[in-house]
Amino acid sequence: MSPTQENRTILLVDDEEMTLNTSRLWLLKAGFSSVYTLSDNRQLLPRLAENPAVNVLVLDLVMPHNSGLELLPEVVRLHPEVPVIVMTGSQDVAGAVECMKQGAVDYLLKPVDPDRFVTSIRNTLQMQSLRCELLAIRDRLQTGTLENQSAFSAILTRNAHMQQLFRYIEAVSASPEPLLITGETGVGKELFARAAHDASRRSGAFIAENLAGLDDQVFTDTLFGHRRGAFTGADKERKGLVAEAENGTLFLDEIGEIGPQAQIKLLRLLQEKSYLPLGADQVVRTDTRIIAATNLHLPDLVAEGRFRKDLYYRFSFHHAHVPPLRERREDLPLLVAHFLDEAATAMNKPVPTPPRALFDHLAVHPFSGNIRELKAMIYDAVARHQGHVMSLASFRHLQPEFGETVTPTLADNPLLTLSPNAFPTLREAETILIREALQRAGGRKSVAAALLGLTRQALYSRLNSGKESDRFGDL
Repeated sequence: MSPTQENRTILLVDDEEMTLNTSRLWLLKAGFSSVYTLSDNRQLLPRLAENPAVNVLVLDLVMPHNSGLELLPEVVRLHPEVPVIVMTGSQDVAGAVECMKQGAVDYLLKPVDPDRFVTSIRNTLQMQSLRCELLAIRDRLQTGTLENQSAFSAILTRNAHMQQLFRYIEAVSASPEPLLITGETGVGKELFARAAHDASRRSGAFIAENLAGLDDQVFTDTLFGHRRGAFTGADKERKGLVAEAENGTLFLDEIGEIGPQAQIKLLRLLQEKSYLPLGADQVVRTDTRIIAATNLHLPDLVAEGRFRKDLYYRFSFHHAHVPPLRERREDLPLLVAHFLDEAATAMNKPVPTPPRALFDHLAVHPFSGNIRELKAMIYDAVARHQGHVMSLASFRHLQPEFGETVTPTLADNPLLTLSPNAFPTLREAETILIREALQRAGGRKSVAAALLGLTRQALYSRLNSGKESDRFGDL
């Protein structure tokens, strides 16, 4: 796991001991634990050569011996991975411009405001993290391999887009920034959140919570906890989920359902890495990584004023969209076999054999409930089935949706013009129905037969019987 912002190494270089001590105290108070100082700038380059693991360098420009303006280009040339913030008491605009040209990431004027100083450090660390993560994403997508395949073992797929999504999730798994997972209901967003946690190798727990229906106080108490006496009935202190997931991952489902006040508190948690429990008068800092999920389209909620734009942008640092099952139908054999085995084990039955025609039907089923719907369908079929080889009749949830979806409305069919009196003959109506069924079944004759209420043999007979075949051409 990569280090968090708070335990990354910060090196302060200034010839004024008071400035060094004050700056160090500011950072320690802000939660940074690895802050080092150097008062002799002649030791800077040897120090970086011996131990280059410096995440931010704060360099004063006006010092004895070598000026910061002379040292800056040397640091950038020898250690380009170390971001440099320059600081000076001189209000020299030309000097500031020159520093930025030389590679400095920020320029601070003395006396520096403590909040401005800490914010500059945080922003620099964040940009450094994002740069590293983008490089990691690029490398992972280019190599096409996973370093931690086991983290994704619960997600069964042969789909190329899903494999690419695995690589992206693994590349951002160690990031301290939030991850947003979107996708329709039932696609398995929580499985991806667990995979991101496992791939991150964080030492803390994975905690999941559904936020739908939580009002502001329940949201605050659930996530942040409360102190004793915070409200009526609070007779003892309670830890919130953020504390329970410390050094781990907190997965927040249905993020689009929370109210305005809860959004403000969640934004502070993401920006400041801190929160205020109910009844507390001191904020608590945290290293919990936040992963959120929603089946809603957040930009639409932002446009309607129901979701904060700044919160949406915080969640947009890393975004993974899980495709629906209808876009990855090559995974159906894997998933059906898995759920048949799982359902049979749960019901203490032998694992049944699915009917051959099942996959033809599944291939055109809309799956509005995605994998959750498929799982329910398989479990119900196994519960109803007796014997070894299943029949299509066991899949009762499959048939009604076909009936609702594919029954043609003859009054709306443009082929009515086949008949001079604008009403088709029986023969013409049969042609219309068979063509429509074959089109909706993607050419699969067994599925088209099921839609028409015929056996496969009866449909084949109509398609292949002498002059009858002229009505359907090459279908």
